[in-house]
Amino acid sequence: MSPNQNLQTADVTDLPELTLSERFFEFIDDNTFPCVGAKAALANDSIEAHEFDKLGTHENDQRIVDGLSRFVQMLDTLDDDSMEVHSYVALFDGPFDMNEHEFEAQLWAQLWRLHKLDIKAGNKPANDVSSDTNNPRFSMSLSGHPFFIIGLHPHASRMARRFSHPAMVFNSHRQFDRLRKDGRFEKMQEATRSRDKELQGSINPNLANFGEASEARQYSGRKVEDQWQCPYDFRRNNE
Repeated sequence: MSPNQNLQTADVTDLPELTLSERFFEFIDDNTFPCVGAKAALANDSIEAHEFDKLGTHENDQRIVDGLSRFVQMLDTLDDDSMEVHSYVALFDGPFDMNEHEFEAQLWAQLWRLHKLDIKAGNKPANDVSSDTNNPRFSMSLSGHPFFIIGLHPHASRMARRFSHPAMVFNSHRQFDRLRKDGRFEKMQEATRSRDKELQGSINPNLANFGEASEARQYSGRKVEDQWQCPYDFRRNNE
């Protein structure tokens, strides 16, 4: 049984109605949910969940950009040797009927609008990753910080990405780099892939280690084609 199935069938008649953020935390906390990094972040109370209108609603854009700016400022206050994993999560009140291609299109359109607002704010791209979505060292830059994006939605083919609402998780790429340096990242990655295989019978076919293939292929969670190209060009004129 997938995590969201377990959550949706739970008897909550004697409990107050859960907020969307609380439902997301329950989703992560479910025993079958495979990502050990997300579980560690939840245990450390280091997941910021924020609720927005439907994915694709332009009124969300500035709020997300402002929230990520504050999130990056918080990350910058952490010690350089901090091993805590922090995530910023945008939860959307629909749409609920998107197939995987439609969600992918909405996810990239959302990231493109955030990118344009980021440029307007005068922010420079992160200098430790590439802004070219075809480059194996690509990572999404916002507020000068590189992020690995995880998309979730009700009709995802991967059970670990199948949440009741559309969602986008922003994980700091620099946190991953720190975990790589002491060998923790590889252990977490191995455990997560093992748990994902136990949940679904296979690991995500899009998975690749950073530097082997562009991580842009992984953002939506869809099994993309070999010749897949990102629909937007995030390179800036100064690159």
